[in-house]
Amino acid sequence: MFKGRKLLIATKHHKEQVIAPIFEKGLGVHCFVPENYDSDVFGTFSGEVDRKVNALETVRAKCLAAMAEFDCDLGIASEGSFGIHPSIFFAHADNEFLIFIDKKNDLEIIVRELSLDTNFYGEKILNIEMLFDFATKVQFPTHAIILRSNPSELSGIIKGITTTSQLEDSFEHLISVYGSVYAETDMRALYNPTRMGVIKITAQKLLETIKTECPSCKTPGFSITDVRSGLPCSWCSMPTRSTLSFIYTCKKCSFSSERRYPHQKTTEEPGYCDSCNP
Repeated sequence: MFKGRKLLIATKHHKEQVIAPIFEKGLGVHCFVPENYDSDVFGTFSGEVDRKVNALETVRAKCLAAMAEFDCDLGIASEGSFGIHPSIFFAHADNEFLIFIDKKNDLEIIVRELSLDTNFYGEKILNIEMLFDFATKVQFPTHAIILRSNPSELSGIIKGITTTSQLEDSFEHLISVYGSVYAETDMRALYNPTRMGVIKITAQKLLETIKTECPSCKTPGFSITDVRSGLPCSWCSMPTRSTLSFIYTCKKCSFSSERRYPHQKTTEEPGYCDSCNP
């Protein structure tokens, strides 16, 4: 279905470095990145362009726009967002979406990777000592830094800082002009190896999903559409909130199947049971 076809990667931030090898080897496609494609029109992490819709809608729009502009029927795009983890409230998370669209075969396959592996961070900087402490925290210089006057302003924003001299000069400039400095991690993939690593994991997950065929119609992308709780407690046998099964559904023929005990556990510990440990 895919071997020998051209696969467009809709990026301007070098994501093809981790995406292309996975799909060229896994699907036999020929990956390419369109010249002069500007994905920043769909939003920027640093705030110059607001993202108008959620990450899922954005990644779809980004991929379809590039496919239309460069006349390609097979495309892939990614979109990430950063913030507090939805269930671990003291931790930051990288929420990555990757989409694969095949217009020729009317396929759209999406995967998501929610990762705690991120250096996403920002703080107000009062002096050069605080600046270098911040730089150490965020793994500078392998990970770039953004400086601006304050977190809600675009004035004087300096992005992609990767050298100590550039960091010091930018700080001194902002302090002298605006009287304040706010530092944050540059989350663009080409400036953030940690994020690039999460994108690689997401790409591998997408490839595995594409290669999973529907048992009924053999369409690629037979994937999880629902998660059912109810794993029984090992003491009282009452259902717990832990996962009992995954539901897989085909987007083409709607065939579905249930896979029980996906985490190789047939019972749950009593400590996670609302009856034994209310």
